[in-house]
Amino acid sequence: MQKHTDIATYTEITPTARIHVGQHGGRAKCLQRLVRLDMPVPRTIALPFDKVQAIAAGYPPNTAAMIAEFGEDALISVRPSSEDPDWGGPRAILNIGMNDARHAALCETEGPATANALYLRFIQAYAVHVARLDPDMFDAPILTPCADDPDLSKALATALRAYEDETDEQFPQDPARQLGEVLRSMARAWAGTTARLLRQAKGAPEDAGLGLVVQQMAMGIGSGESGSGVIQFVNGTTGEPQITGRYKSQSQGRDALGAKSEAIFLNKDPRGTSLAEILPEQFEALVRFGKLGRERLRDEMQIEFTIENGELVILDAVRVSRTSAAAVAIAVSLAEDGIISREEAVLRIDPRALTEMLHPQVDPEAERDIIASGIGASPGGATGKIVFSATAAQASLAQGDDCILVRRETAPEDIRGMHASVAVMTEKGGMTSHAAVIARGLGVPCIVGAHGISINHRDKILKLPDGRFFTEGDIITIDGTTGEALAGAAKMLDASLDGAFTTLLEWADEFRDIGVRANADTPTDALTARRFEAQGIGLCRTEHMFFEDDRLTVMREMIFAKQPEDRRASLDQLLPMQRADFIELFKIMQGQPVCIRLFDPPLHEFLPSTREGMRELAESLDLPLSDVTRRIANLKEFNPMLGLRGVRLGITLPEIYDMQAQAIFEAAVEASKHGDPVVPEIMIPLVSAQREAELVKTRIDAVASAVRFATGVEFTFRLGVMVETPRAALRAGDIAQNAAFLSFGTNDLTQMTYGLSRDDAGRFMSDYVQQGVFSEDPFHVLDTDGVGELLMIGADRARDAREGIMLSLCGEHGGNPESISFCRKAGFDYVSCSPYRVPVARLASAQLAIADPKPE
Repeated sequence: MQKHTDIATYTEITPTARIHVGQHGGRAKCLQRLVRLDMPVPRTIALPFDKVQAIAAGYPPNTAAMIAEFGEDALISVRPSSEDPDWGGPRAILNIGMNDARHAALCETEGPATANALYLRFIQAYAVHVARLDPDMFDAPILTPCADDPDLSKALATALRAYEDETDEQFPQDPARQLGEVLRSMARAWAGTTARLLRQAKGAPEDAGLGLVVQQMAMGIGSGESGSGVIQFVNGTTGEPQITGRYKSQSQGRDALGAKSEAIFLNKDPRGTSLAEILPEQFEALVRFGKLGRERLRDEMQIEFTIENGELVILDAVRVSRTSAAAVAIAVSLAEDGIISREEAVLRIDPRALTEMLHPQVDPEAERDIIASGIGASPGGATGKIVFSATAAQASLAQGDDCILVRRETAPEDIRGMHASVAVMTEKGGMTSHAAVIARGLGVPCIVGAHGISINHRDKILKLPDGRFFTEGDIITIDGTTGEALAGAAKMLDASLDGAFTTLLEWADEFRDIGVRANADTPTDALTARRFEAQGIGLCRTEHMFFEDDRLTVMREMIFAKQPEDRRASLDQLLPMQRADFIELFKIMQGQPVCIRLFDPPLHEFLPSTREGMRELAESLDLPLSDVTRRIANLKEFNPMLGLRGVRLGITLPEIYDMQAQAIFEAAVEASKHGDPVVPEIMIPLVSAQREAELVKTRIDAVASAVRFATGVEFTFRLGVMVETPRAALRAGDIAQNAAFLSFGTNDLTQMTYGLSRDDAGRFMSDYVQQGVFSEDPFHVLDTDGVGELLMIGADRARDAREGIMLSLCGEHGGNPESISFCRKAGFDYVSCSPYRVPVARLASAQLAIADPKPE
């Protein structure tokens, strides 16, 4: 029945009432479903969003009519009902209607102790949350009986007097006025700035509405067995079946969870008394209701209940609060039991939540002494000793100690240290900085752009904004999920790659319609990619293979060579190393495609930057220090990321690409002897002009012919281009003439399109996002308007020029659901991302295919 008042409209919650989540909120709709399941729910009315908004604007509802719905002497409660329970809402207010007259009547029927407790609880909640008085004057301890106040009569008198002293008026006695003030307070609290910002942080729209439900009180306090509790039937951490919760006699609401020492168990437990023993029929009814709720509400629910003089009353049911691991386990279990479909199970899991399952996590309930905050660039948690150099990290690993590498920013020469560390933190950098990209590939937690910290590498000191100091060897914890560094060793939760995780992704693969590869540079990366069932390697950055100690020296000899034949002599030493790397990659991928990007970075990245490092290099090369410093100075560029790198190196120093191509082809021949024929994909980086691709293609074709002649083995390969400059996207039709595939590298393409340094943008990007200059960090979320238009132009022109050309995206954006959505619509064949983001990409692409299937 729908009731109309002067201002507000409310609806009694009955099985047939017109209750909608989008108008009345999730709690109101859930209560209606409980009523339809014949659960003993107290009488309840619901106020819709627009009427609550009117109350906040100053239009008082006809509360006298609402009170009349429950009877003259009834006590009622008001609870929030937002569209999504995760958005929160104002605190529930219980026992509305308590006044001096009702108190006197309850003293006669239930005794002074019960009446005092009910009245005192209402005064406390009303004073603090409605009248907004000082909480210290109405603190919770006054609700606890003591030796000189066993029935709380003194505490009640104190509370009433405190209210009168603070407000200069008697505590409100009219139930209609009480209800009106409660509704107005809750409506205005929802509309306030603080509440709006908090729910927006949880993903709620700015104009999210609030409904309110007014419900007849189930007392929970009385002369017979009375109390309150909550019960759920799965473990919220693991998702495994398990009855958990608490029950507390003589209590209301969720008191049982806040006073565990006084609460009792629900199921029989050797550690103490249980509800199953003292009220077996009510306990069995709760179990029956839990099973019914799972089957009919199609989820695992936590039930809030009250026992009123031995009678069971169901007050509410909400989705069980769960970790990501539990969410996956619950969704898979519901689907396997036929309660939901596999499609719905796949759709229920936030793809980004999978990252929490791939790595150990800092326990969200653990205490946190936050020493630094930055960008969470690679998820997971780890604890270790601070080290300030790659050498110290390797020494720590050799001693069996976990360490965390702390640097101003990382360079390629730090990769060895990153391999040896359990986590990384840098003072500078953004989502696509060197540290972020490498850490995601390694699967180690990483924070970049840590605000306010100061690192002194010489004295090995980390200074915090609050003045504290940490030195090498001190223990800290990195939470790469939240972007917080913590002092000491925090409590951790283990990774959760169980059967439910595997099952969910197998189902996802049944639905997705775009390929997912991994960016993998080493055998370890490749093994991780296989573990997460990537469909090949979409980007192997070969330069990362040159930073091992034995190779770095040879690489530097090559850089210092003055003649092509001298360079070739050094490269001849690197050839068998590269060949061995590629053989192992091909064997690990077992016939899956492997896309190898030829050498990309500027040469100065392989040279030391400190005086001490230059002296060591001079000694290892047997050269005068002056020759070393002069050569390093000659290689220095004002803007090296736009200088002599990528294909420009391959054209000016062709011996490098010749060596790499030979290593790839010889590895393909060797690996094909032990399995399926290998068809390597070779990718030319940083191309901007058709002629660049032609020159490199000519030399690579010549190397292929030489290897075929030398080995007597025929093989095939595919040559492609990495599109990472705006000109390459605009001239993709020309470039496609010499390319079997185009792979869009959106890290550099975003950098060049915006004119932003991806290593430095983190310093101001948060300000830009907060002020609405950018809706998101373009290095984190693909800019589909600007960079996306270049992708579309490049894709269309390439397809027009070369039918059947393969198109992909291999930047860090490849693991983002938003980017995958764009790539599906653009007709790309696959995306490639860091190995630990492959599960995220698999699930996200499946959800997109289910929600928006491509036409047959």
